[in-house]
Amino acid sequence: MVESLKGKVAIVTGASKGIGAGIARALAGAGAAVVVNYASDRAGAERVVADITKRDGKAFAVQGDVSKAADVARLFAETKRVFGRLDVLVNNAGVFRFEPVEAVTEAEFRRQFDVNVLGPLLAVQEALKYFGPEGGSVINIGSTVTRRPAPQSVVYTASKHALDGLTQTLALELGPRKIRVNSINPGAVDTEGARTLQIPESDFARELIAATPLGRLGEVDDIATVAVFLASPASGWLTGEIISASGGLR
Repeated sequence: MVESLKGKVAIVTGASKGIGAGIARALAGAGAAVVVNYASDRAGAERVVADITKRDGKAFAVQGDVSKAADVARLFAETKRVFGRLDVLVNNAGVFRFEPVEAVTEAEFRRQFDVNVLGPLLAVQEALKYFGPEGGSVINIGSTVTRRPAPQSVVYTASKHALDGLTQTLALELGPRKIRVNSINPGAVDTEGARTLQIPESDFARELIAATPLGRLGEVDDIATVAVFLASPASGWLTGEIISASGGLR
């Protein structure tokens, strides 16, 4: 791969598995030094770091809950201490639960909004202290549920609508500082989490595949390559974009 990100430093939140891990590996493959953030899966994060370093890349793991300001501050301080700068922030950490609306609790609402919306906001606030005069790239990971909602996902869908709004508002506010803010909104992706819930084998997945012009579920690399593009100078004229990475699913 052409090292379009050589000399750059990226933080990827929620990068111990799934889409986040794929993005971390892809950014490293493009030449970036990568900070692999994780909330609880230290072993998974260390595997991602090992995958990167055995290919002569640079990476290290930092534990932190993105919904807690102190953890976010420590994540960025460690990035500065080890790599000396910051150029790219990927807000990938997210949580979800599918359940009927009658089952939704205050605690579950707050859990999802704290991680999916407050987390990216706290991370951007901290990133502003570390991006240099040349600016930076913020990449949020949303979801196509904002365009094609699913039953029993009312809180998750609402949180991803909020993330779309955050993306577009911050693009306006931070553009003068040369900071670009975009979102990748994947459709259904075959990840460890999806397999745990048996989504790839479900009737729901078969319906999605039937409605997807490219005729399959997404793969982690389908999302990771878009992230590399948004992190690179090749996307320098893009900000405030909500990119559906969904195989054409609408």
